[in-house]
Amino acid sequence: MGLRDKVSNFVYKYAEKRGWFENMLGGSIRFGGSNMIASDEDILQSSDVYELLQDISNQMMLADIIVEDEQGNELKFDSALNTLRNPNFYLTSSEFIKLMTNQYLLQGEVFPVLDGSRMHIATGVYAELSDQLVPQYSISGQVIPNNMIRHIKNIGSNHLNGVGILQLGKNTLNGVMSAEKVLTGKYQKGGLLAFLLKLDANINPKNAAQSMLVNAILDQLEGIDDSRTVKMITLGKGYEIDTLESPINDEKILSYLNVYKKDLGKFLGINVDTYTALTKSDFEKAMMYLHNKGVKPIMKNFEDHLSLLFFGPKSKKRIKFKINVLDFVTYSTKTNIGYNIVRTGITSPDNVADMLGFPKQNTPETQAIYISNDLSKIMDKKATDNSLKGGDGNEQKEGNADS
Repeated sequence: MGLRDKVSNFVYKYAEKRGWFENMLGGSIRFGGSNMIASDEDILQSSDVYELLQDISNQMMLADIIVEDEQGNELKFDSALNTLRNPNFYLTSSEFIKLMTNQYLLQGEVFPVLDGSRMHIATGVYAELSDQLVPQYSISGQVIPNNMIRHIKNIGSNHLNGVGILQLGKNTLNGVMSAEKVLTGKYQKGGLLAFLLKLDANINPKNAAQSMLVNAILDQLEGIDDSRTVKMITLGKGYEIDTLESPINDEKILSYLNVYKKDLGKFLGINVDTYTALTKSDFEKAMMYLHNKGVKPIMKNFEDHLSLLFFGPKSKKRIKFKINVLDFVTYSTKTNIGYNIVRTGITSPDNVADMLGFPKQNTPETQAIYISNDLSKIMDKKATDNSLKGGDGNEQKEGNADS
């Protein structure tokens, strides 16, 4: 057992005796929040931003998490995989990665904590650098050991804090959320219908006749609770009723949203116009655009931090996220790719079967690499010679001898 493991075990045993770590972390997880005007709950109510967040975090959620050694070989039985596949009692692995990605994008930073064989995402963490430039983390004044926590930052211009859409797009976000709420609220209230009563005479509250007439008109208007109801209001000379236009101009608000809602996507690293156009014309290209622009940098950042969290700075082992982009393309596209792959000889029939959702045959023939239309094994020289002459290879040898 290495020195790092001994220190970790000591910390865990000490924490179990005192109980401070569980209480501190439990409170952080259960009662975390944000002090910004527009919260992460608010922004998820915006369907366009929510969809973009879903597209990015879903790609991360569908990634396979593996451990590689120094030579890039996959280690199938590393203990880190058990924790990543079952991080804690209240989140599955896919939920954990999705939540971590969403917090990273919204808040600009996320704090995964490794507590023995369990992982959590802490909130309310205070981060600072010591005089020796060593990061220090605490929750409610209680220090968290550095080997138990990582500060994953969406780096902007500050080395200590990340930046997310709630900060970068704060002004735009507040404007968009206010505009959406105003527009939605208008129609929740039936379109804010109002009437104006015009009188030739001055309104006098002490005029009983006027008061009776106004109250009678109000009773009639308030009694309209069905679109099929017809009300007739008889007015005497000098009285007139006009409808008032809503102070909320729908077209102007919609124009505002059409411009500034798309800007929110840029704070997530995505040009919404480009992405939307690609989803309509070529879904595969759209997913590749999203992957290269938004997802790939997040994967690299998560890999770096999780590798340090699990293995420490001296280990050569690495956590890796692997995404099969073909998960996001149509089935017809997959069949075309599979057909062309077999004909051009860059993979085996088993690989194509797996991509299309069929069971692998796991035979030497289906695992071999084939070339061209005659399905000849690349590594089998005799088979290649036979495919050229159609015989047992003797014709090729004789031809070489004559030359």
